[in-house]
Amino acid sequence: MRIWGKIITQNKLKRDIVVNIEDYTLSRTKKVYQALEDMCYEFDLAKPIWLDSNKEDFIRHSRTRFTRDNFMEEIDFDYLDFQVIEEDY
Repeated sequence: MRIWGKIITQNKLKRDIVVNIEDYTLSRTKKVYQALEDMCYEFDLAKPIWLDSNKEDFIRHSRTRFTRDNFMEEIDFDYLDFQVIEEDY
């Protein structure tokens, strides 16, 4: 599974990373959480909170946005875009 994370400020890409999770023993959900954790480590961010709207967006579109409402700490960007770009089958 590959997941693309992008930090966006004023509709401009500031930073991005592609996280590759190759542990085939993990469920899809655990891969997603692991990718988010790895991404936040690379971006030096606290992990965001999954709100119901994020879960619904991710289930429907394999993509969601984490905004200021998702973070406990202050962030210096508009949102973190989190998108699956390749699935394992």
